[in-house]
Amino acid sequence: MRGAVLVALAATVGNFLQGWDNAAIAGAVIYIKAELDLSSSIEGLVVAMSLIGATVITTCSGVISDTVGRRPMLIASSLLYFMSGLVMLWSPNVYVLLFARLLDGLGIGLAVTLVPIYISETAPPDIRGLLNTLPQFLGSGAMFLSYCMIFAMSLETSPSWRLMLGILAIPSLVYVALAIFFLPESPRWLVSKGKMQEAKKVLQRLRGTEDVSGEMALLVEGLGIGGETSIEEYIIGPADELTDDHETGGDQSKVKLYGAEEGLSWVAKPTGQSSISLVSRHGSLANVPLMDPLVTLFGSVHEKLPESGSMRSMIMPNFGSMFSQADPHAHGDHSDEESQLRHGEEYRSEHGGADSDDDLQSPLISRQTTSMDKDMLPPLSHGSLLSMGRRGSVVQGTAGEAVAATDIGGGWQLAWQWAEKEGEDGKKEGEFKRVYLHEGVATASRRGSLVSLPGGDVAGGGEYIQAAALVSSPALYSKELLSQHPVGPAMVHPSETASKTPMWAALLEPGVRRALIVGVGIQILQQFAGINGVLYYTPQILEDAGVSVLLADLGLGTTSASFLISAFTTFLMLPGILVAMKLMDISGRRLLLLSTIPILIVSLLIFDISELITMSSVAHAVIETACVIIYFCVFVAGYGPVPNILCSEIFPTRVRGICIAICALVYWICDIIVTYTLPDLLSSIGLAGIFAIYAVVCVISWIFVFLKVPETKSMPLEVITEFFSVGGRQIDAAKGE
Repeated sequence: MRGAVLVALAATVGNFLQGWDNAAIAGAVIYIKAELDLSSSIEGLVVAMSLIGATVITTCSGVISDTVGRRPMLIASSLLYFMSGLVMLWSPNVYVLLFARLLDGLGIGLAVTLVPIYISETAPPDIRGLLNTLPQFLGSGAMFLSYCMIFAMSLETSPSWRLMLGILAIPSLVYVALAIFFLPESPRWLVSKGKMQEAKKVLQRLRGTEDVSGEMALLVEGLGIGGETSIEEYIIGPADELTDDHETGGDQSKVKLYGAEEGLSWVAKPTGQSSISLVSRHGSLANVPLMDPLVTLFGSVHEKLPESGSMRSMIMPNFGSMFSQADPHAHGDHSDEESQLRHGEEYRSEHGGADSDDDLQSPLISRQTTSMDKDMLPPLSHGSLLSMGRRGSVVQGTAGEAVAATDIGGGWQLAWQWAEKEGEDGKKEGEFKRVYLHEGVATASRRGSLVSLPGGDVAGGGEYIQAAALVSSPALYSKELLSQHPVGPAMVHPSETASKTPMWAALLEPGVRRALIVGVGIQILQQFAGINGVLYYTPQILEDAGVSVLLADLGLGTTSASFLISAFTTFLMLPGILVAMKLMDISGRRLLLLSTIPILIVSLLIFDISELITMSSVAHAVIETACVIIYFCVFVAGYGPVPNILCSEIFPTRVRGICIAICALVYWICDIIVTYTLPDLLSSIGLAGIFAIYAVVCVISWIFVFLKVPETKSMPLEVITEFFSVGGRQIDAAKGE
């Protein structure tokens, strides 16, 4: 865990540099305009040139990062930052300055696009929101430090705007060193290219543990896009209890779960219904007009979360794995599926002991058994749910190794299900299913107690819980491989079959298409809520608001006073971001947006009302400055970090880069429009008119979030994309009826 935090901090230096540059240009542009005698249009172009560079690089950054990796692009970003700082320090005229700002924009574009992807792909689900809020925190911290520098320089007789901008090269050198010598490649990208051993080593470094087998399996499963997925409800309990008390008739498939204690087994049986559905169980969202069913679908998951604990703690707290080995001879008559597997000779693997880097003939999620494991687990045999005949395994290793944990974070567990059926020729055919399990509402046992499965307490039987499940074909054993008569489900890496599908075709998959609507929509609205325009021109805005009146007794000039207030404002942002970091994985992204956007609206409206009411200059300055500060602080606690976090979470691994590039491209285009037009709007309709427009956009934003944006907190990335896929397909199917 510590490794993931340190890597996230190092990657976020790119956002630190962006924040530093935002504040530096906001202060320097006042002196640039005076020295170079710029018109308002050229002034806007100097500020917007970095945005143009960011937009240009964003058009191709997604595809390139999906091809060459995340790390090389972060290295390129650091080098561009460094070069732009040197050129800005030299800039003899406005043309060289514009070129330097273009280089700076290229570095910013790569950082803003790739850092959220990189953090999301390396962070554990439970703290992914916190770590993805770090860019906002470091960016705002950098703005505070930069404004302090500019304020100090503004007190000089002849402040140097070249030094204000060029000093960026110094922290850029730190970023270059970290990117080259410290940052690893994204493990998800490595898996997508079949570099399994390298991905495993990176994950072990990030998680601080040797056992990363369950997460490795999850990363492979995330390579599939748009498979047929069903939402089911399982009852999980002791095999004999479910067989005796919950038999639903028919030949229903079961997921066999094995505990670490000898002879202990559980069975998950489908009930034929699911409480995770397009209709909320409590009806809180189901009857809202125009509500996107996907919002309800995700909401039903979080309604199911227990007040404390997780699926891992309630189902099998001491097991270490849902599929830990037990003595196969102790399962009695409940080993039907194992028997079927033992007789499935045509599905045996001959390569269980191999260890290859670039394919899955080697055991994908094996680990070395520790001394504790050896005490608890018997040697691997053919008695496992996941055994592939007597000599191989989907997820077992060589002799002496054990099946690794399948806890994938956020209360979710990854499992596989094997089923046999007769084919058209009368021969038995086997099929694997991937199952994402999530704890549902605990169901009372016959003895009237809730689920309690610690240690030996499970022996009494009679206790069970409900678990929701997403069931689909696994990436390891896709339908495309069946016609090739594979000797085992892991013989062909999923990236090989996935690469045959055109990338642009994958963007039209229902789940990806709906995720793009959410990502693009929230980026557009965030920018037209005006934050970056206000950030770039904070000194001028505060000067127009009359801030010099508040600092008249200090003997400061109007420009220096505005810089000091800007530094103070950005400093006040930091506590707000810290609150967001704390709540991002507790309250969630959606609730933070719905709670903070109304405060933005109120602050903007009060600012406008103060413009219409006659009052003293001091009262006027106090109210309007307070409104600007509140707007900043609340924005960075919600609407600032959440859009980038959401966009880094909702797209499948294979198209994540290009999808986020599309969202980032929209972000930069809107940013250019807002920034380039703000000087002209200030001179035409004034601050009151601008803030009125922002207030209207914030109202639209709240409505959009309420109707279209789902909650993704603490969910593994692969599960989030699976939900978008199944929800999108169900919605499209319903519309087609």
